[in-house]
Formats: sequence, structure tokens, C-alpha cells
Amino acid sequence: MATYISHSPAETAALGEAWGRDAASGLIIGLCGDLGAGKTQFVKGLARGLGITEMVRSPTYALVNIYAGGRLPLFHLDLYRLETREQIIAAGLEEYLTPAGVTVVEWAERWGDLGGSQSAVCGPEGVGGRFCHVRIEVLGESERRISYEDSGA
Repeated sequence: MATYISHSPAETAALGEAWGRDAASGLIIGLCGDLGAGKTQFVKGLARGLGITEMVRSPTYALVNIYAGGRLPLFHLDLYRLETREQIIAAGLEEYLTPAGVTVVEWAERWGDLGGSQSAVCGPEGVGGRFCHVRIEVLGESERRISYEDSGA
């Protein structure tokens, strides 16, 4: 696991942007972290790296937002309001696990074994894999620890 320490929301977004510039179609990123940890900030940067100019918002109430204006479509899911895998399936969200673009799942731990055995290397150096698990932890008011699978592992 690689660890990146972000000192501001802008740095968190910059990490996401680096990932977006190198992302390949089919990538799924599972984001875990408390409320206010910076998950949506990361996605805003990712969208910018994909060339998406639309304003990115958390899809907490919509469950999924789709942004199609970049070099790849971005499917942004938020599972905060769903508590079980059965509710997620009933909501029809499984189709986003085989994206023709990039899928980001906030609160990915609610899906259970989202990545299964298909985890792959991720990070700004290798975001072409099928599934990347990212954990964002609050260290201070604007400091975050972002842990993810390292392409050098």
C-alpha cells in the first residue's frame, strides 16, 4: 500500500487529477473514508484529469451522477444511503461494475467485496487496472492520509 499525505483539499484534488489523466476505460475506484474526509474532492480532481468540465457534486441523494464530457465517461456512485448489498443491487447499480469509462464508488465498503479478486495496481503511476481501493483518513483540519495499492508492490 502506498500512502500520500494531503495537506489541503487542493492537494487531494490534484492526486485525483493525476489519476484521471492516466485512467483507462474499465477502471473502478472504491473510496472509503468518514464524512468530510475528502472523497468527493478526490473525485472532482479525477474528473478534471479526465477532461470533464462539469461541476462535480456528491450523488448522495441521486445515488449516481454521470459525467460524459471528458475523454472517458465518469460514473460517480455514492452508497451512503444504502446499507446492504441487496439494497445496492435493487437500486440497479451493478451495471456500473463493468464501465465503458471510469466508475468511482464512495462508501465502497458498503458493497462488500466490490473488487473481488480483480484488484490491480493503482495510483498515479498505474491506474489502468480493474479495481483500486482507496482509503482517506482525516489526520487534522485539512490533512488527510490517502492509502492505495502501490504499482510498485
